[in-house]
Amino acid sequence: MTTMTLERPAVAAHTADDVRRSELAAFLRSRRERISPEQAGLPRGPRRRTPGLRREEVAQLAAVGVTWYTWLEQARDIQVSAQVLDSIARALMLDRGERVHLFALAGSTDPLSPADCPGVTPALHAMLERLEPFPACIQNARYDILAYNRTYGHLLGDLDAIAPEYRNCLWLYFTDDDWRAGTADREEATRAMVAKFRAAMAEHLAEPAWKCLLKRLQDASEEFRQLWARHEVAELTAYRTRSLLQPRVGMLRLDYTSLWTGPTPGARLLTFTPADQETQARLERLLALVRAEEALEHTGATAAPVR
Repeated sequence: MTTMTLERPAVAAHTADDVRRSELAAFLRSRRERISPEQAGLPRGPRRRTPGLRREEVAQLAAVGVTWYTWLEQARDIQVSAQVLDSIARALMLDRGERVHLFALAGSTDPLSPADCPGVTPALHAMLERLEPFPACIQNARYDILAYNRTYGHLLGDLDAIAPEYRNCLWLYFTDDDWRAGTADREEATRAMVAKFRAAMAEHLAEPAWKCLLKRLQDASEEFRQLWARHEVAELTAYRTRSLLQPRVGMLRLDYTSLWTGPTPGARLLTFTPADQETQARLERLLALVRAEEALEHTGATAAPVR
């Protein structure tokens, strides 16, 4: 009598999660090794054998623990939050495609994904354009700039030159030189914005996008950290007057108005109307300058100076 032995099916050496973690580890190493210390603003130092950055340097730049980051590159089974992934993405200078890949390998949702932002309808875009030369934009509750017209885009610097994930008023007021220099009432404005942000965040404490923005601001700005530590809160103001120094046309005195775009608080329309005739003329001149530059880029011709 012949006895048949049933063999157990071979068990896969690695699970899908093992493979994903290994891919994440390899991706992190490859991105780390391509960045020189000089690119990251760090001293090279003597006897550097590691190509690119060391692990401890990435951990320093991302404000995370060295051991924890090392475990990531060792494909350890550890949990990683969206705000920490955001810090690592910035430390490694990832472009948009690389950032998407990082979050996919980590099995996390990118809090800065465009899908996180409420849609801006064609009607709102048309409204923004029709409001020119008055600066106007659409923002959400955490100060992300979702859409804007040409005057607002050139009010303080050039918003078109800034990556969409950094088009946030809080971020720009605390990190962008043009926005810092152009805000005549900056101390009052930034203190009020931080207080309003804290009040609004009370309803979003568990949401990755809010936690991610908070960590980015705390990592980037000592001034923000000091204001945040005050625990001040304030309600949104619908109307007020702002003073902004536009580098090409001079001081602007603007009446600020905030209007919700829907039946419940979410996205809001912000408009800046001139508080005096001189500001009105300067806004018209700013729009004329922007239109002349657009025509120059389109035709390649030499634009006449705007008078």
